[in-house]
Formats: sequence, structure tokens, C-alpha cells
Amino acid sequence: MIVAPRLPRETARDYALRMLTHNIASLELKPGAMLSENELSSALGLSRTPIREALIDLSKTRIVEILPQRGSRIVLIDYHMVEESRFLRLVLEKAIIELACDAAATLDFAPMEANLKLQRFSLQNQMTDRLMDLDNEFHREFFRLTDRMQTYRLLESMTLHFDRVRSLSLVAVKDQKIVGDHEAILQAVRAGDRENAVMLVQKHLERYQVDKQAIQEKFPGYFTDS
Repeated sequence: MIVAPRLPRETARDYALRMLTHNIASLELKPGAMLSENELSSALGLSRTPIREALIDLSKTRIVEILPQRGSRIVLIDYHMVEESRFLRLVLEKAIIELACDAAATLDFAPMEANLKLQRFSLQNQMTDRLMDLDNEFHREFFRLTDRMQTYRLLESMTLHFDRVRSLSLVAVKDQKIVGDHEAILQAVRAGDRENAVMLVQKHLERYQVDKQAIQEKFPGYFTDS
């Protein structure tokens, strides 16, 4: 389990939720794994109460299953839930991309250009965990540029099902299109080309369907039978 420092003024519950979310999305905590409140408490340096509260929050999005008298378990990946998560993200990101296109002449895209350089380096050096973080940062930057960070935080809490498949894709699929997709999206946004930018975002977020067979063949035990 990856443990990052607690942020200033971050509550124990929010810290526990952030750490669990990150580790579930990155597959450090694997589908089907049992979770021990005592072990999580020790790893994060927290009492069991905020751990339990965070697990309850995660159970509301059906990423964690609370088993009476047994503990909690990370649910297996269900492609129906993945599709719902992707649909929500697509609806919101298309709207954000349109806002970014309309304001393109006034926006500073330098941080995104720097991000893309790091993405290319990470892809070339097979740094999949770092590439996933940079992928998230790239998409988050559009929300920041359009002053919609609260929307992003709400989205982040609802797309864990999709995020797990994104993480698996980086490992299972050899011919990665992620960086090329991002470069094309940024180019279209900088040009203010709403139609093309939206089309590229939709294509980008639908790649998981193309990758589905490769992912399931490499990680068959991570998925439900449905």
C-alpha cells in the first residue's frame, strides 16, 4: 500500500479516503482483496473510526463491500459499473473541453505541455504508475483552467470503477495511444476547435472497450462473470 503524507488541515477521514481511493485506483489494493481496519489503521497512523468511515463512503459507490462480522472487501471489476463511470466522466469532460476551447486564447497551456513531456518519458521508460498520475493531472488541468475544480473533485469520487480499468490497460496493452491522444486533444483545444476536441475526448475515453479483451486475458481473476 502506498502511503503519502497527510495534507495540512486534512481531516483523518478525508486522509483515509484519499489514501484508499488512490490505492484502489492504482491496483495497489487489488480487486477481491479483503481489507483489515487494524492493518489500515496501522499503515496510515489513524484510529479505526476514520478508517471505518472512509470504507462506508467507498461502499456507497459500490467499490467496497462491507461484510458483517468479516470486514470489508474490494469488489471485483464489473464492466457495467465501469461503463457508468466512463459515461459520467465523458459527459462532464466534453462540457469542460468546450469551455476550454471557447477560452483558449486566454489560457496558459504551458503546464500541460510540460506534463506531456513527462508522459512521453514515462511511457518510453515503462513507468506505468507515474504515467497514470500524469494522465490524471492532464485531465485535471482542464478543470482547473476553466475554474471547475469542485466539479472535478465530485467526478473523482465517482469514477473509481473506470480508473481501475485505466490502470490495468497501462500494464496489459502494449501499443499505448494515451500520450498521442492527449497531444491531439491539447492541439485541438489550443486551436479552439470544439467539434474536433470533443470527438477526440470521446475516442480517448472509449479506448477501454478496445482494450477489454487484452485486460481480461492478463487479469482474469479481477473481474465478475457478468
